[in-house]
Amino acid sequence: MSNTNQLGLPLLQPVQAQKHVTVNGALMRLDGLVELTLASRSLPTPPGVVADGVCYGVPFGAVNEWAGQDGKIAIGSNGGWDFATPKRGWRAMILDEGAQALFDGTLWREGMVTLSPNNAGMSFQVAEIDHVISAGPVSTTAVLIPSNAVVFGATARVVTAITGTLANWALGNPGAVGRYGSGIGKATGAWARGVLGQPTAFYAPEVMQLNATGGDFAGGVVRIAVHYMEIALPDQ
Repeated sequence: MSNTNQLGLPLLQPVQAQKHVTVNGALMRLDGLVELTLASRSLPTPPGVVADGVCYGVPFGAVNEWAGQDGKIAIGSNGGWDFATPKRGWRAMILDEGAQALFDGTLWREGMVTLSPNNAGMSFQVAEIDHVISAGPVSTTAVLIPSNAVVFGATARVVTAITGTLANWALGNPGAVGRYGSGIGKATGAWARGVLGQPTAFYAPEVMQLNATGGDFAGGVVRIAVHYMEIALPDQ
């Protein structure tokens, strides 16, 4: 055997010359795979500058130095790339998505906390947006809640002060004004933490809705995050 089974670390061989090369290669591989973080899993083209120990999930159809390495982990090593094959059950933090993911043997599954032998499972997710407030009494976001999701709550923070004639504002959904908080301030840094007493299922995609109290919105930016759960179907 020339490599270990789990991480593919190169093993020293009897009467091997330049043992330090093999040992250093194994250490570089460990440096990338232990406490695994993936800078991204969606870049089809390798970055121009290779940083030692930085890892990427190679997407299907990748090109240049990653061509033919679909589904593998690319580890920056000595100005080039070392490739590792992830195994079912590995976990990674995907930095550009801000989410943990579980490898099912083929794909990285974002937010998965359970995984059946046939890939049914449960995932916890957060959807975040910087919402630019439109003028008027009500401002709605793009769709943040996917269909068939169970929402536990929402959080928000004012990142650019809210202007207008309003006294304060509320965060909710259409038909449920203030579901996640009301009386929220307008100044930069004002926040809301809306934990639902009973998790709510949404069977169709849904937006978030901001309602002005005592006047109208004129502008501002609010960072909104929705915290929810989804369940995945088993494979055929």
